[in-house]
Amino acid sequence: MRKGLTVSAALALIVLPAHGERVSSPTLDRGIAATLEMPEGEGQFPAVLMFHGLGSSRDEVGLIFADSAKALAANGIASLRIDFRGFGKSDGDTGAFTLERQNEDAAIALQALAAMDQIDAGHIGVMGFSFGAGAAIELAAARPDAIKSLVVWAPVGNYHDDMLDSMGQRAFDLAAQDGVVGLDLGWRTMALKQGFFDSLNGHDLLAALLAYDGPFMTVNGSDDPYRKYTPALMEAAASADKQALVIEGGDHVFHVYTPSRSMAGQVIDATVERFKATLGEAR
Repeated sequence: MRKGLTVSAALALIVLPAHGERVSSPTLDRGIAATLEMPEGEGQFPAVLMFHGLGSSRDEVGLIFADSAKALAANGIASLRIDFRGFGKSDGDTGAFTLERQNEDAAIALQALAAMDQIDAGHIGVMGFSFGAGAAIELAAARPDAIKSLVVWAPVGNYHDDMLDSMGQRAFDLAAQDGVVGLDLGWRTMALKQGFFDSLNGHDLLAALLAYDGPFMTVNGSDDPYRKYTPALMEAAASADKQALVIEGGDHVFHVYTPSRSMAGQVIDATVERFKATLGEAR
């Protein structure tokens, strides 16, 4: 992907799967790698955008996003999941990641998805996992005309406080001192520059939910520390149709690495049913 390529030009490079092929890997503007998964059949389909968490990628931990896309497609709903720039196979420097860039990537993905001939642009939902839930919330707030349903898994509720809890004050201090800090997330290491830390205070997720009055659902494991954000998120959500689902015994990633992965199935099933109820059917 050439630098400076516009979204409209990038769309021209997207080749939809041939008849019988329902999974493709388009590259969007700014070198954003994506996976498009379509249902069987013809017509315009409702669709869901999927945003991964910090340090992860579009298939997500334990392939839970990849499995979700298959389940959505089996129920007549298309999906587009992306790697935010700097992660997975997308272009960009991981260290230069900021919330502004994350939100820009989310907006590019929405524009690309809505422009596809086989997508019903009037019936698009968005979902996000953990840190990526913030991107989903802010996209819904910025484009309530375009986002018809919002589902978040184990969502962040306050960017600054969450990063402070998980990284510690020393990470903030080192970034301020050196301009960059190396982090060990447990499953990968990464470096983040001061711009990331500066961006944390400029995004109020509770205020964003106040600006979105479409259907909203949040899903947490009962043992997920991020569950502490649920009361504030539910109070802030402007929608009259809002739900908080708790998966009993689940942790932050719904135990996707256990042999049975049964909790992942519960989360996926509930999410698919929610989007079926709020997005409608193909036309």
